[in-house]
Amino acid sequence: IRDRSTQSTWGIDNGEEEVVPEQPEHRVKRNYTVTTNLPSRVSRLNPRWNEPNVNAQTYNAQFSKAMELTQTEFLEFVDFYANSWLPARTQVEAAIKSRQEIHKSGAIIKLSGGGAPWKDHLFALEEELGIEGEILYVLFPDDKANWRIQAVGVKGSAFASRKPLPWRGLRDADLSTESGITGGIFVHNTGFIGGNQTEEGALQMAIAALDM
Repeated sequence: IRDRSTQSTWGIDNGEEEVVPEQPEHRVKRNYTVTTNLPSRVSRLNPRWNEPNVNAQTYNAQFSKAMELTQTEFLEFVDFYANSWLPARTQVEAAIKSRQEIHKSGAIIKLSGGGAPWKDHLFALEEELGIEGEILYVLFPDDKANWRIQAVGVKGSAFASRKPLPWRGLRDADLSTESGITGGIFVHNTGFIGGNQTEEGALQMAIAALDM
C-alpha cells in the first residue's frame, strides 16, 4: 500500500520528482510511481483473478463502471479547460505586459484574480514574446485573503524552480525574523512557494529573493 499509493501522495505533496537522473549517465532513480491515473483506476475495475463466480454479467457490470468513470473524467477535463484554463490566458498575458509596473526587473508578475492555472500559458507566452526564462515569481491571493509567492518552474519538470525561494521550511515569526519582512506565513521546504499576510509583504519577499 505504501509503495503503490501513499508514497506517491507524499512525494507530490512534498515537491519530490517522480524520476531523477542518477550516475552513471543514462540511468534514473524512480522515487515513486503514480497509480491513481485514469488507466490505473480503470484497470482496477477488472474482476479479480481469484474472484469467485465471475461470468459475463460480472464483466458487463464492471465495464459499465469503467464507462461511467471515464465519462466523468472526460467531462471534468473538458469543463476545466473550457471554463478555467483557457480564460486564464488573458489574465496571464495582461500580467506579463504590466510586469514592469510590479518591479523594474520584470521578473515578477501579479495575478490579482487568484490562483488561476497560469503555468502552461506563461511558458507559451514567454516563447511567443521571446522572453523565455525572464519571469521568476508569480504573486496571487489565496482563498484566505493572504498572498502567495510561487517560483516559476523549470519547463518539463514537475517541481524544479528557476529560482527557488530562500528561507525554506521557515514559518510565521521565524520567517519574518529571518527575511526581515513582516507578515511571513511560510516557505515550502523546496522553496517553490511561500506566503505572506499582505500583497506588499509578498512582493517584498519576491524582491528580496531576486538578489539571494
